[in-house]
Amino acid sequence: MTSSSYFAPEGGHPPQTQLLTDRAVFTEAYAVIPKGTMRDIVTSYLPFWDKTRLWVLSRPLSGFAETFSQYIMEVQPGGGSQRPETDPLAQGVLFVVAGSMTLVIEGELHLLEEGGYAYLPAGCQWTLKNESSGPVRFHWVRKSYEAVDGIDTPTAFVTNEKEITPNAMPGTDGRWATTRFVEPEDLRHDMHVNIVTFEPGAVIPFAETHVMEHGLYVLEGKAVYRLNRDWVEVEAGDYMWLRAFCPQACYAGGPGKFRYLLYKDVNRHMQLRRS
Repeated sequence: MTSSSYFAPEGGHPPQTQLLTDRAVFTEAYAVIPKGTMRDIVTSYLPFWDKTRLWVLSRPLSGFAETFSQYIMEVQPGGGSQRPETDPLAQGVLFVVAGSMTLVIEGELHLLEEGGYAYLPAGCQWTLKNESSGPVRFHWVRKSYEAVDGIDTPTAFVTNEKEITPNAMPGTDGRWATTRFVEPEDLRHDMHVNIVTFEPGAVIPFAETHVMEHGLYVLEGKAVYRLNRDWVEVEAGDYMWLRAFCPQACYAGGPGKFRYLLYKDVNRHMQLRRS
């Protein structure tokens, strides 16, 4: 079996001889959750999921990032769920980083392998099962859908990132590109979960400062990432969690590509009051 090109945690525990010093940090503007923190002791479990555990990477926090949650799910052979989502307002994106799984959406069966991507609109009926001989690990990004009168709601779809041609950022000669699963002009969608790719030495050449909240999971490679006032080193398996308006930039360190799965909230008015 060939190894995955994406990093996926496997849990376990470090030895008692390991130093405690690590890169994990939580600030007023961002958090970095290194891959080494994703151990057995910090896993969680969910109702109606069999033979399944997960690492919670982010959750809505008042005064920080409030729009989404992101999990890394690990489902053992024979495991899964017939009732995976208990919130009727929650939409979701699944992205497979290791293994394979069977996904049934409104009665239609799909096989998702590494690189597989599924968008699940709020209220849709879906089930998931691992029918393979090894564990499957995948990201699950969830957000409450913000419906708008006069705009249709999005429909479910399944694809694989290998089937999509990345869009090069203008003026970069293809050294910075985005694999888009939803077109930015499609106003039915109020969140994007894309893949960003930097060739070795490529940069975000200014400090992006914008309203979108972010979850960035490093799939491959390494980089030096600017977060607020700090430069931090990140590598495959690390997760960065950014509140709105946190300045960000990066240098891709090489020798290979630097790639991350990126969440952001989009296409809606700013809420002026809480219900």
